[in-house]
Amino acid sequence: MPSHWQAIKDHGFLDIAPCDLMDEEGEIKIPLEGGEHLKGYDIVGSHITRYDSMLMLSHFKGHAMGGFGGALKNMSIGVASRNGKAWIHSVGLTTDPDEMWNHIGNQDGFLESMAEACKAVKTYFKLENMAYINVANRLSIDCDCDSNPHEPEMADIGIFASLDPVALDQCCYDQIMNSTDKGKTSLVNRMLSKNAIHIVERACELGIGSREYDLVSID
Repeated sequence: MPSHWQAIKDHGFLDIAPCDLMDEEGEIKIPLEGGEHLKGYDIVGSHITRYDSMLMLSHFKGHAMGGFGGALKNMSIGVASRNGKAWIHSVGLTTDPDEMWNHIGNQDGFLESMAEACKAVKTYFKLENMAYINVANRLSIDCDCDSNPHEPEMADIGIFASLDPVALDQCCYDQIMNSTDKGKTSLVNRMLSKNAIHIVERACELGIGSREYDLVSID
């Protein structure tokens, strides 16, 4: 954990706000109903019990495994503990981060597992206690977790906010797919190659939100 705190300090986060490593003191299981892969629970940092609401601030961009990362990925992988991340990535087959890599390959199952984890987190906090912001800038095909992400090829598209994470990710996805920016090709190919929209489809099926939305511009 010292290296995590050093990274937080190096990026200047301690200068602007209190910070918390959610699984610094262990993890807990939170219940999941209606899941196909995660077998009844999600695994998150124990510090989640300190909070009764959550503002999900996400950098919307591409991702090597998920196709794109936004509110739904942040609510699932971002909130999960270290073992919880393995639980999701392995589609509910292991909580061992090292063993996890032997169970990578079920792409749709991985996306569905992320959606299931989202349902557990949303149920824990309740609908009215969560809000979501996607910052769609520096639209690399790679995640910020990549130590050497590809440089963005398309222009920023803006900041989007909603009380519905499904509608929010759907909107950002649509904005890229429908963009006239010629630099979008690599990002579009990344999202299509990973069937990225499936996390939105499954999240909608699980009742997390709606894929329908009205886009309102605020000057």
